[in-house]
Amino acid sequence: MYRRVRVFKRWMKSQGIDVSDALHLTDTEAEGISVRALCDLNEGDLVATIPKQSCLTMKTSAARPLIESAGLDGALGLSFAVMYERSLGEQSQWAGYLQLLPEFECLPLLWSPFEIDTLLSGTELHKIVKEDKGHIKEDWKACIMPLVGSADLHLDSRYFGVEQYFAAKSLVASRSFEIDDFHGFGMVPFADLFNHRTGDEDVHFTCISSHDDNGINDEQNNDKSVGATDEDLEESSFSGKRGASDGDEKSSHSGSDLQSSLDMDDDSMVLEMIIIKHVKAGAEVFNTYGLMGNSALLHRYGFTELENKYDIVNIDLELILKWCTSRFSSRYARARLLLWRRLGYSGCVSQNSEYFEISYQGEPQIELLLLLYVMLLPDEAYQVVDISASVEGNADACKSTTSEGDSQVLLGITKMSKDLLLTVNVREALLELADIRDHLYGPNSIEDDVDRLNRCCGTRERKMYHSLVLRVSERGILKKLKNYAATCAVHSLKGARKKMKSH
Repeated sequence: MYRRVRVFKRWMKSQGIDVSDALHLTDTEAEGISVRALCDLNEGDLVATIPKQSCLTMKTSAARPLIESAGLDGALGLSFAVMYERSLGEQSQWAGYLQLLPEFECLPLLWSPFEIDTLLSGTELHKIVKEDKGHIKEDWKACIMPLVGSADLHLDSRYFGVEQYFAAKSLVASRSFEIDDFHGFGMVPFADLFNHRTGDEDVHFTCISSHDDNGINDEQNNDKSVGATDEDLEESSFSGKRGASDGDEKSSHSGSDLQSSLDMDDDSMVLEMIIIKHVKAGAEVFNTYGLMGNSALLHRYGFTELENKYDIVNIDLELILKWCTSRFSSRYARARLLLWRRLGYSGCVSQNSEYFEISYQGEPQIELLLLLYVMLLPDEAYQVVDISASVEGNADACKSTTSEGDSQVLLGITKMSKDLLLTVNVREALLELADIRDHLYGPNSIEDDVDRLNRCCGTRERKMYHSLVLRVSERGILKKLKNYAATCAVHSLKGARKKMKSH
């Protein structure tokens, strides 16, 4: 056992963190730290109890007064707290915990511009990571640098530079958990040592009050794909969601409520880790960070999974408009897009970008099929739908004014199957779009990428390996999309229209 694990165990004991003797921390140079079962574990076994006061948050950190006076919050505030505690060295309450953590996590956020452009080109992450790096650097300049420059605060610039901020940000992004409304996200010692396995976790978290005589606890699923409502995020709950982002972790309490909440309630709350299914002796014990594809896993945590069924590929609206303009004209493309919007349709929107998802099975989002259908409508059918939509204002109202034909098929499509939209022209358009999207990965074929992946070592060439897993998976989805478009059975228009009439 490495010395850092022994130091960490002694620190946990001093902080009141109680871990079952049935769990063993292994520490190897190749794989890092993992948690294994020394004996059989059964559903319902309590394997760890973690006081909230032992968690590193903006409210428990020695930097709390500075954080609050500077108005820092969210991932920015927690990252500053990590930097501050690191600057204290052995004087930090979390020294025994911080010495166990790596200097930084190998997230694309910390890759060089050259690595981002060469390894992530064409993937869902390429543009996102480049934008993130710019935003985070601006955050440091605007919020951290002025504090370092203040003579009154006596901050050591060696611990608060832009590189140190990116390093702390990578730890917060990959290791923090949502604790409750008061603390927001925080670093939860021991809980962050469990490795991830999608949809097949062994542990869940609960939060209980030591003053609760009835022993009632409030349990939350770890699955990050399950959105929590405002009612779910009560102050006494612990969601167990790992990985903080700037947009979803702000406390909803007012400043006057914070101190009273901490003084009266927070120290009475503990987090518990419960086994949810049988684990054999010697097996690794897994947590899950949620049901997410490889793009999200690499972005937030720095790794991928082979054959990840939650993978998707996005086709940007901008790419579709360029395709349409190349076949028709800019005016034509704008007019067809406007009609599609007037009929009440839109794509997914994120970071000022509109796009359409292609599932792991290669099936396109129905809104994409509808858009292509509208773009490829014959002029006569387009004119009928356009006039009707302008007069009535919605697709349902148009049904009574349109005649038999493509226009009625379009306006009644919400009650029909996708097959009705998969005309020969739409399927050809999907094939062309899949090729255009695949060309973004560069001149190498998917077979070339698969060959490189098979020859790549995941431990020695971590960046290369995980970027290749992402590329191969995304390009595999595009290949499935092409197969879907080429082979999907299409109902005859006559039969489909008869079916529509019967509704």
